[in-house]
Amino acid sequence: MKIVLATHNPHKLKELLAILPDKCTSGKIEYVGLGDFKKFQLPPETGMTLEDNAVLKATAAAKALGLPALADDTGLEVDALSGAPGVHTARYGGENADADDNNRKLLSALDGKLLPDRTATFRTVACLATPQGHTYLFEGSVSGHIGFGYRGENGFGYDPVFIVDECQKTMAELTAAQKNKISHRARAFEKVADFLQTFKN
Repeated sequence: MKIVLATHNPHKLKELLAILPDKCTSGKIEYVGLGDFKKFQLPPETGMTLEDNAVLKATAAAKALGLPALADDTGLEVDALSGAPGVHTARYGGENADADDNNRKLLSALDGKLLPDRTATFRTVACLATPQGHTYLFEGSVSGHIGFGYRGENGFGYDPVFIVDECQKTMAELTAAQKNKISHRARAFEKVADFLQTFKN
């Protein structure tokens, strides 16, 4: 059985391939990225929630490609910013922002706040959609704080500024193996992995 991993982000694709199992009750699973489907483009993330965007991307891929598709949306929810950037996490620094733009805007928005006032949650919602129109949602989250600058050389996105409460290290200070055990995305896709053990398309 083939399942499409509906992301154009190579870092995310690598993480997902490390987390997801390659077998289910109906046999072996072959995961394919969107690089195998050059003509297909994901729709814009126009949803009001992470759930909306995950479903939007997964269902578009499943319908267009005729295969089950997995997609997710992740939000960084900072308490002092009333839950922002939230659903706008990827574009927080502007429509064409890169990770550095996003991180600099976030650190600036929290300027002057002490660590206890910099609490945040990383939340991922994953959606598995079938060509027949069925959707299944899975969620994972991790609690932490936003640091005062960049720490660590690994990961991507907000990883250098997000300090994980349970280990007091930023995501970027963790190895890939460590991150794939405790991250929000890992927790969401571990639930996907459990579901796939019994999934029949």
